[in-house]
Formats: sequence, structure tokens, C-alpha cells
Amino acid sequence: MSRAMDEDTTGGKTEEEEFNTGPLSVLMMSVKNNTQVLINCRNNKKLLGRVRAFDRHCNMVLENVREMWTELPKTGKGKKKALPVNKDRFISKMFLRGDSVIIVLRNPK
Repeated sequence: MSRAMDEDTTGGKTEEEEFNTGPLSVLMMSVKNNTQVLINCRNNKKLLGRVRAFDRHCNMVLENVREMWTELPKTGKGKKKALPVNKDRFISKMFLRGDSVIIVLRNPK
């Protein structure tokens, strides 16, 4: 493939160069170094896991994911307001569609 065909609209950089230097470098470093990322999703859940693969749309294959969210327990009549309960679950492998991603943080400590 010629260089001209491989260029995108970002001023002549290839997709690979863009992944290594642009905003998606956070995901690239997670793939290369097998480090964890924390992802906030549109469903108000957070995902802590390792990125196996991704594309320009932020579609991702994640491994060893801990999904975290809060729930308000149901209360009966006459009961006082219940406090939110933190919940989580483990998912060994998942595909995350990029349109549900809000923010990706690297190496949360």
C-alpha cells in the first residue's frame, strides 16, 4: 500500500503513529505493558481491567475485568431512605463497544 493511501486526515500520520502518540496511546501502553486501565462507562459503571486489543472507535477486548457500580436498595412502606450499596463482579473476558466509553485512566493506584 502506498504511503498516500495509508495516511489519514490527521496531517499525514499513519494510524499506528497516531496510536503511539495521540490520545489512544493510553490504550496502546496498556496493551504493550499489560497494565490496568480504569474506564468510566455511560451506564454509570466502572471497569478496571487489562486491554488486550482496541481500535480507533475505542472498541476494546478486556481481560480480568472488575466491574463496579452502586445500587439503591428497594425500601418498603414506612422505611427510611436506604444508603447506596457498592457492588462489583469479575468478568474474565469481555468486548466493550467504544460508544459506551466516557473516559479511560491509566494505571489507577
